[in-house]
Amino acid sequence: MRLNPCELEVDLFCRGVRIPPEVSLEGARGISRTRAGLGSGLELILPTSSRLKPDLWMNAPVAERFARTSPYVLAGGPGEYAMVDERSGERYPVRVPQRPAWYDRLTSRDVPMSRIGVLQGTYLGIYINPVCEFWKTSTNCRFCTTGQNVGGAEIAEKTVEDVVETCWAAKEQSGITFVHFNGGFQGGHGLEFAEPFVRAVKQEVGLLVGVQLAPERDFSRYDRLIDLGADHFSFCVELLDSYWFSRICPGKARTLGQPLFFQAMEHCASRLRKGAVSGELIAGLEPVENTIEAIERIASIGAFPTVCIFRPTIGSEMEDWASPDYEDMRKVMAAMYDACRRHHIPIGVAPNIEVSLVVTPDDAAFLAPRTAGFYGYELWRRAMRVAARPAFGSRLRARARRIPDAAPHEFGASLRP
Repeated sequence: MRLNPCELEVDLFCRGVRIPPEVSLEGARGISRTRAGLGSGLELILPTSSRLKPDLWMNAPVAERFARTSPYVLAGGPGEYAMVDERSGERYPVRVPQRPAWYDRLTSRDVPMSRIGVLQGTYLGIYINPVCEFWKTSTNCRFCTTGQNVGGAEIAEKTVEDVVETCWAAKEQSGITFVHFNGGFQGGHGLEFAEPFVRAVKQEVGLLVGVQLAPERDFSRYDRLIDLGADHFSFCVELLDSYWFSRICPGKARTLGQPLFFQAMEHCASRLRKGAVSGELIAGLEPVENTIEAIERIASIGAFPTVCIFRPTIGSEMEDWASPDYEDMRKVMAAMYDACRRHHIPIGVAPNIEVSLVVTPDDAAFLAPRTAGFYGYELWRRAMRVAARPAFGSRLRARARRIPDAAPHEFGASLRP
């Protein structure tokens, strides 16, 4: 049976993709083993031919062990790729996004911009903090490879100037509208550390800015970032069951405690517009019912759930774990969309933000039964997108605009605004 676009996306996350040696990936973005390591696959675009959403973006597992036995094989070449399901013979057209030219440009400190930030979908991801302190005490999250990547695949210390220059290049050449700053636990000083980055990007570049850091007990620090222009906060709850949370995320469990994630999330949701806060979950480790309960809890406070299908990333302590079951993950993603619909979360409203690391709530619209509630919610979402355009246009304007170099830079040339 032929899968719809989101069903294909879920199955690819669960089973991975095999790439035969004869299939050329010339010009593709390639494998970006940065940040926590979840972007360690092949960036793909799944066209839909639907008014719901024209394309779904995903980062398909290709290096992990479970992908070696995947029934999905990439076929074709640049401009005409297809995903072939060897179980049924079905062929699905796919596109492979190109590596942006600015990856090879240098900042004023002569740092390659690809070591500052990378595209994941259509947004720019930047790990701004030093390596998470949980790695120093071996209490890091067991699925994470940040301690191996920061300082290796990406530069360990990024200056504000590095970040501003990279954001400018990504905005000019790749048309990004959103930069996502994340980092690990910094002993309660992560939000303070993020302030100059948020301030500079909002003032000098003009992008939507998201912040994903370990929750802190002084909520006034969130208020400070909101005053500086932060548009979005996300909280890595990961797991609802306390047993699984402490087993998989020992540093978070011992130092922060699970309740703080929801408390900080609720505070930020009370300060920002509905849907400007998200709760991050991992599906496929704890029982599905727990994940669905966590989805409901997040949506009920006006935030949107972002659910990552567990990936046993190479180099992590969990690299030998099994990938999740497709039917279970389909159930979770359908529940995610349903929770957003029932709580009227305005998903997919912000312009040009496609996330490749997860099945997004608006991707999961393809899994929903076609009821009156479905059509009403989809009409409301379209109206919200139109109504929100002026507000987003305002937030995408630099507050104190600085003009970057007008002429295109050659590969390897320094960017000196």
